[in-house]
Amino acid sequence: MTEQKAPEAGRQWLRECSLVVAGSNGQGLELGELRVVFKVSKGAVETPNSAEIRVYNPSEATANSIRREFSQVVLQAGYQGGFGIIFSGNIRQVRRGRENGTDTWLEIIAADGDWAYNYAVVNTTLAAGSTPADRMKVCQGAFSEKGVQEGHMTDPGGNGLPRGKVMYGMARKHMRDAVGDSGCEWSFQDGKVQVVKASGYLPGEAVVLTHETGLIGTPEQTNEGIKVRCLLNPSLRIGGRIKLDNKSVQQVKTDLKMRALYPPRLDHDGLYRILRLDFVGDTRGNDWYADALCIGLDDTSYLPLDMVR
Repeated sequence: MTEQKAPEAGRQWLRECSLVVAGSNGQGLELGELRVVFKVSKGAVETPNSAEIRVYNPSEATANSIRREFSQVVLQAGYQGGFGIIFSGNIRQVRRGRENGTDTWLEIIAADGDWAYNYAVVNTTLAAGSTPADRMKVCQGAFSEKGVQEGHMTDPGGNGLPRGKVMYGMARKHMRDAVGDSGCEWSFQDGKVQVVKASGYLPGEAVVLTHETGLIGTPEQTNEGIKVRCLLNPSLRIGGRIKLDNKSVQQVKTDLKMRALYPPRLDHDGLYRILRLDFVGDTRGNDWYADALCIGLDDTSYLPLDMVR
């Protein structure tokens, strides 16, 4: 297995941030030179990811343009040598406010794939022998019409249906049925549909997290999963892997009155899959970190994330 380290410790003080808003015509506006404060919330669930982004002291003309002309937002953040997209989605609301007597802000509230989630529909019939992959392909076609492209799509396998299949209604429901029958999870991640085995992970390298590579504080084993905080790293992805030294993980205290509940296990090799991810940043402040909720690669006993999110 190849492991990926976070940006070198010596580089983790040169922050980088890019915030681009764009319209349907492809024309965009870069706002990264202003003070940008953000919180991005992502999960391995079908509910769209979200972002709340504040831009401080934009000009009146810039604020008006964002409110009237732009519908898409792309946020990139990290450090020099480790910089990339942490959110891409649709602008759902723009509001203005004042911090104090001199500073104003403009807040962008955005969602990833919400148009596809709320409005993509399917209306077709598949012949006998259709597989979960065939049904996923139909749903992906509907999502693409609403601006969400195909991302990593694990082959779900599974047997063909003995009879024809009528697919009518919300694409999200049919996608849920198709992936659920094959033991997969699906979600929208940065403008793309992602399908991963519930017991698997995305291809690519594991991000090694130590105090030399950005780990903050002590990872904690909880009843939800392993909670980890580190410096902001765009290499962290839902369904991706991190590697921890298990000796650094604070183990949960078992409640003797709740013997039927067992916390998620520590992985023997220290490899964990990311289920939930929050990025928090302030280009002129102290916040610049990621909070991850993870599960061991060999642990499939966790509750569905939409029950704990």
